[in-house]
Amino acid sequence: MTQSHPEILTEIEAGLQAIPLIDVHTHIDAAHLSARGLHDILLYHMVISDLYSAGCPSGARLSEDPDNAEVESRIIEALPYLKHIQNTSIFWGVRTTLRDLYGWEEPLTTANWRRLDARIRERAGDPSWPLTILKRAEIHRQVTELWRGRDGSANDLFQYSLEWAFFARAQWGQNDIPLFELEKAWNEQIPSPPLPVTLSQRPSLAQTIRSVEDVQDALQHYCEHIPYNQIISTTQHISTDIQYRSITDEEMANAINNRPHAGEVERDIYASYLLEHFLTELEKHADQIVFQFSLGAEPLPYESGSKLNQETVYHIAEIIAHHPRLRFQVLLSSAHANQALCTLARELPNLSLAGYWWHNFFPTIIRQVMSERLDMLPTNKQIGFFSDAYCVDWAYVKAVMVRKQLAEVLATRVVEGQHKLDEAMAVARGILYESPQTLLGLKPSPALM
Repeated sequence: MTQSHPEILTEIEAGLQAIPLIDVHTHIDAAHLSARGLHDILLYHMVISDLYSAGCPSGARLSEDPDNAEVESRIIEALPYLKHIQNTSIFWGVRTTLRDLYGWEEPLTTANWRRLDARIRERAGDPSWPLTILKRAEIHRQVTELWRGRDGSANDLFQYSLEWAFFARAQWGQNDIPLFELEKAWNEQIPSPPLPVTLSQRPSLAQTIRSVEDVQDALQHYCEHIPYNQIISTTQHISTDIQYRSITDEEMANAINNRPHAGEVERDIYASYLLEHFLTELEKHADQIVFQFSLGAEPLPYESGSKLNQETVYHIAEIIAHHPRLRFQVLLSSAHANQALCTLARELPNLSLAGYWWHNFFPTIIRQVMSERLDMLPTNKQIGFFSDAYCVDWAYVKAVMVRKQLAEVLATRVVEGQHKLDEAMAVARGILYESPQTLLGLKPSPALM
């Protein structure tokens, strides 16, 4: 439709450049806001998945703070496979980042990658560089994990979300994982980084859960150590592999006693019991915090795949309806369930939807999700952007990508007569800038305006 009206698309694209964004979910670290080197751009975990699919031997993420040997070996290993992923939208993001931010348009080779790496490292040494990137992207605030705030040096850029223990996230072959997540937090006096998406080795713990009373004590400890005055949300994951239902203390006690032989039945009991009791406590702080949760991605050996049972959608509806004072927001990674989640958000006043998470972050899917939500939901029940980025470079390029998809969607609606041009711009401002403020209490940063 928009191909026959290119002038409308061009005008909308130009208008969207002037509408600021608020980035409601990232993993950007105050210790290294921008890319530290080529690895932070080329080996972002979504690119690693492309490379692994193309035959690259390594599918695991880089270490949180990789040394030079790890960086060099992984880049050299990846280079021969770049020719196979030129077509992907994620690699489009790589090319756009390197071109726009670092002036690089050459194909990457074993002969030249160090030159680009040095250029990126040089920029990373400039304290003003991250702000330059964010201002070019017109991103006026970002949310990151609380622990990544470090010494508070980036508090003028960030607001924070708590990712600590995940009570309803499945792990590959670990059926007692909900209890272990709680145990780990019970052994800590301040919130720590969450366990990884795929957990291969568990840390040893001094204090373990042996009874329902221990569960209650551990949950009380967890809730008492949530720094409500420092965060706007807690971000969890709700696994579609778990059957959620009401669990009695007796059922929970029996499941704990069977922990050494726990199967999926026990896993579901642990998760259902912990999630319900946690939400009951959290509802007491409903005016201070939003329960954000990701949905539609389940563990594989290295990362995850898009998976969502339709039954889970109605389990979630029951959970949300049972806690009417608590605000819920879903980050969805399963396009086929978007319409169903929209119907829930139409009927549950305390549920909103945000962005395009993980396996949904591809242009065709983004446009589909945008179109469905704009047709079905008010603008103040949806948030149109988050980057899930680990450095501001990836936040920049994801902002470019989302604006392009939104321009296509809005141009089609203008051509079809659903909106006038100024109305389309108001819709865009609503979901990109205004809704993050009303739904999450975010405030634009004066440093970025």
